Amino acid sequence: MNNKIDKLITFHDMMDPNRAAALHATLSLSGPPPMKGSSLEPFWHQIYFWDYQPPKNLGRDGHPKLGNFIPDLGLPRRMWAGGKVHFMHEIVLGIEAKKISTIKNVEKKIGKTGPLAFVTEQIDIIQNEKLCIQEYKKLVYRQEFQKDTQSLEYPITHEVADDEKQLSFTSTDLYRYSGLTFNGHRIHYDRKYSQDIEGYPGLVVHGPLLAQCLINFAKEILGSIKKFEFRGESPLFDFEDAILCRKLTKDGVELWVKNSNNKLCMSALAI
Repeated sequence: MNNKIDKLITFHDMMDPNRAAALHATLSLSGPPPMKGSSLEPFWHQIYFWDYQPPKNLGRDGHPKLGNFIPDLGLPRRMWAGGKVHFMHEIVLGIEAKKISTIKNVEKKIGKTGPLAFVTEQIDIIQNEKLCIQEYKKLVYRQEFQKDTQSLEYPITHEVADDEKQLSFTSTDLYRYSGLTFNGHRIHYDRKYSQDIEGYPGLVVHGPLLAQCLINFAKEILGSIKKFEFRGESPLFDFEDAILCRKLTKDGVELWVKNSNNKLCMSALAI
């Protein structure tokens, strides 16, 4: 079932260069950190436009309660399923920008693990009266974890890459990225909650963090990114290595993340 919603909320941010410098350090990037007047790197808008809510307005998982902006569909477990981003104009640090988020669509399905709900959010980021970034973010909501259910079979990839890069993420890395994005989701920093309530074997590496690493990997050969699409295939956990893979094709750079056992975690395309 599909429902068109068109419910929107607007945020304003001064695009603090210190926050970009903090992400630069968190990602262990080389070169000087960003400063006022610098152009925002692709996908770094994720660390801006915080939805800061008091604790009483948060759900069990640390996110803002469902039923306000995001509709409450009776499915409490949230994951970032993927997205599509168009980078149209540069965003300059130190200058105010505006973000308009619109709930465009809600789609209910029945999956292997039970009922699912996909929420599509359109994000428009505007600076100096120009539409600089347009993003379509897809979230998926699932039912409560049931301990007696059969474990999932994750997808496996044997795709051969042109280049690979291996990364690992510590709990400190995940905590810092959660802080920079003001993401209170406890699966990224509360191991007991992640295991006992959500049913994961460890802490979950943020989907946007993996997407950011893939964008950086693609940027090494493209120089600039105009469009990026990504899809979460399965979770990557803090005890697993992330192997970034890329292949140059006529359509752009195909990208994916796998673990050391070829479990496919994310697939993407950068242009």
